[in-house]
Amino acid sequence: MSVRWVGRSLSWAFLLALLAGNLMIGARLYSKEATSGERESAYDHMTLFTTAIEQIRRNYVDAEKTEYKELMYGALRGMLQSLDSHSAFLDPEMFKDMKDDTSGHFGGLGIVISMRNNILTIVAPMEDTPGSRAGLLSGDHIVEIDGESTEGLSLQEAVRKLRGPPDTDVTIKIVRPKTSAIEEHTITRAIIAIESVKDAKILENGIGYVRITQFTNPTANDLHAALESLHEQGMNALVLDLRNNPGGLLNSAIEVAQKFIRRGDLIVYTQGRDGRRGQRYTARERNPRLGFPMVVLINEGSASASEIVAGALQDHRRAILIGEKTFGKGSVQSVLPLDDGSALRITTAKYYTPSERVIDDRGIEPDIVISIPPEEWRKLLIKRSRPENSELDFEEDFDLDDVVDVQLERAVDVLKGIMIFEANSGPVRSEGRVAGRFF
Repeated sequence: MSVRWVGRSLSWAFLLALLAGNLMIGARLYSKEATSGERESAYDHMTLFTTAIEQIRRNYVDAEKTEYKELMYGALRGMLQSLDSHSAFLDPEMFKDMKDDTSGHFGGLGIVISMRNNILTIVAPMEDTPGSRAGLLSGDHIVEIDGESTEGLSLQEAVRKLRGPPDTDVTIKIVRPKTSAIEEHTITRAIIAIESVKDAKILENGIGYVRITQFTNPTANDLHAALESLHEQGMNALVLDLRNNPGGLLNSAIEVAQKFIRRGDLIVYTQGRDGRRGQRYTARERNPRLGFPMVVLINEGSASASEIVAGALQDHRRAILIGEKTFGKGSVQSVLPLDDGSALRITTAKYYTPSERVIDDRGIEPDIVISIPPEEWRKLLIKRSRPENSELDFEEDFDLDDVVDVQLERAVDVLKGIMIFEANSGPVRSEGRVAGRFF
């Protein structure tokens, strides 16, 4: 009996000594960059943290909820969530789900979500998916999932609730800020496959049109093929449609942007803590396409990688931006794996356009503002989808005969005007490049 007691005492003494040693090491490491006052505060607060854990373990009413692992995971969740809406603690299952996202297909609704002012917000519904056919729109707030409030729910927890096996249902309640409408939708999950480059065609007067729905690994190659086809058909101007494009891979955005600006020009850069410069991404395309005017269409559903492309082309005066202000998702998250299979997802930098404009929480402003009301945009999406997908079942049935894409019409008018001007006076040149382009 005494031997067991001594062994237990030695074990606890060892654990306490180890914990104290770790605290001291942490405090010493922190002290290399902190003032003397901050050094004392760092040690005091780490001691406070461990004391709080022991108080919870001794006094909380439900002992099964006070295992060290659960308490530490809970503390990490709260700690990361208090930093910003994009930072999070990923338990092993969430971390695995995040890595599975790169597979290119999954069971879900086909919507990209983010946190805006701590509210779960739809960045954009992907085309030809259950979410878009249900009538979900960019900017909608998701306030309930399967009858449970999303208040206090992290982004990763929301993703887990929304995803699931194909052919299963999930019910969501949304609030549409622009109209104050409240809607509830029961949507059947499906496998989501992403086709990133669509609708390449000549509109009129040699004006080409191509739409990028998301930035994935094949996007740059698919865009190259589309541009080659348009060139063979006599393209002499281009509308690049990034509306409702929620983003995707950074490398894909860079590969797309560099197709239209001079080799060596800056596309985007990151800046981290204390103003420290991070990565700078410049164009490396050997034969960029500079010889024609461009318009880029953007709206509230254009986010992340879309904003990088639009901002670069605008800053280099390579394209005119028409539409509405973009979403404003321009921060860099780094994922730091931990030993037990969990991970920290923390914001480490922000993206800036070549002219040093910050994207995050501000978005990219168009050169020409043309707004489309939410319900008109909904009708436009249905009209755009139905010719190729007449078998798709939408929740609503609209009369689409009079639906007009006023943003695209304005883009065509602007490009016609530029081509007439250049035909009469030749392209305007600045610093050896085709300035085209116009503001």
